[in-house]
Amino acid sequence: MTTKSMATKLLPVRSEPEGQEQADSYERWFRDKVESAMNSTKPRIPHKKVIAEIQSRLNAKRKGHNVG
Repeated sequence: MTTKSMATKLLPVRSEPEGQEQADSYERWFRDKVESAMNSTKPRIPHKKVIAEIQSRLNAKRKGHNVG
């Protein structure tokens, strides 16, 4: 029985890994990305601000405005 990491369970993937080597490679890549983000010194953006920006862009797009 093979168990998948929590990351693999939560992330939507288009196809299952072809083998254990590919699954291990993905796991290392994902963990590196998470660790890098957690150690980043870039300013953090509050969730509410991100959602407001996305909503603004969606609204502009619905109205036919070009959004950058």
